[in-house]
Amino acid sequence: MARTPSPPSLRSDCSHEDVVRLSQFLEDQGTFRFPTLPNGLFSAAAGEGGDFELTGYRNVWVRDNVHIANAHREWGETDKAVRATRSLMAYFVKHQHRFTEIMTGQVDPADVMNRPHIRFDGHHLNELDEKWSHAQNDALGGFLWLASRMEHECAWNEAERKLLEHVAKFLIAIKYWDDEDSGHWEEVRKIAASSIGVATAGLQSWQQVSSQPIPTDGQKGLATILPWECNQSDPQKHRRYDAALLFLIYPYQIVSGEMADQIVSDVTTQLLGDHGIRRYQGDSYWCANYKEKLAADVRTADFSDNLADRDRLLEPGLEAQWCLFDPIVSIHYGLRSARTADPVDRHRQIEHLNRALAQLTPPDSRFGPYRCPESYYSERGRYVPNDICPLLWTQANLKLALRQLRKNLSPSEGNSLQLESI
Repeated sequence: MARTPSPPSLRSDCSHEDVVRLSQFLEDQGTFRFPTLPNGLFSAAAGEGGDFELTGYRNVWVRDNVHIANAHREWGETDKAVRATRSLMAYFVKHQHRFTEIMTGQVDPADVMNRPHIRFDGHHLNELDEKWSHAQNDALGGFLWLASRMEHECAWNEAERKLLEHVAKFLIAIKYWDDEDSGHWEEVRKIAASSIGVATAGLQSWQQVSSQPIPTDGQKGLATILPWECNQSDPQKHRRYDAALLFLIYPYQIVSGEMADQIVSDVTTQLLGDHGIRRYQGDSYWCANYKEKLAADVRTADFSDNLADRDRLLEPGLEAQWCLFDPIVSIHYGLRSARTADPVDRHRQIEHLNRALAQLTPPDSRFGPYRCPESYYSERGRYVPNDICPLLWTQANLKLALRQLRKNLSPSEGNSLQLESI
């Protein structure tokens, strides 16, 4: 019987050359293939056939494209970052009325379909008719953050700069620091630190290129809630631990120091699993035996208004374990290591990178070898990749984590490494 190859990994005393070789191996295996639409946008996932066609993951999410485009910018493929950012800009310019109608009181922002749509047909830059939880301030803040950072490369024209001003004024007009939105996980609307933080990062980035004043309410709101994700009296809006807070550390860098350490400690002590990291305790998305409990066309549906129906499917302790987060934790410790030269930070950086590498699919996987799943879920007692594979956002995070370690280990770059701050 043939022996299944071990997943790729790195020794605790690995060298710069070891990381380069591993990175090249994964490049050769197609792990970091990022197919794009003709206009440069990225679909959320690159799966093929079967149930995948019913997931909706061929659509474009603003949030995912912000992260993936920024990753390409970070590792030097600026042309791809520019194309994606320009197409996001074209989409929002095309549907600019979504911002103005809410700011002028023509429509009710409580109706999420009146909000700027954050999931759309990327081929034609058209909105989708189906009901979706479009109240997602983090997605809008992320776009503002990326477009402002890319101002030099994209050389925005007057109409495009006006659009960015509209996004900024929209977030302020709805009082994003006190606005209930569906956030990163597109579920129950709540006042969430992860959304407030990204919107604040976006406004600060925009302020740097526009010199326009912005309110301090976002920073005050964050200080009130963190390290909680949400702290309202409603049990569905009361959550201490949420992995979405990691995004405030990287890539948005809106929290640092002791608060960043607290968030990472919370995630790694409360949400860490053997196969990945849970989004939050009690998460029912891709819970145990999910494919047996829900038809293919319902699994990725909008549950923002009836989450309790899906939550009834959850078996406590058997939440899906996601592959997005170990790379970010690795990057966090890599940035700490660059500042402190503490061997404990280097150890944890490699430990979480190896966890991320272990999450890649095996060579004989039905998804292909060394692919990045969205998550692992329990199927009849065994954790296996869910049908969203590969997820491009996860690929981007893994490649960035490898890049971070490579830079930490580079004699010429390791001690002086600094990521751009917002």
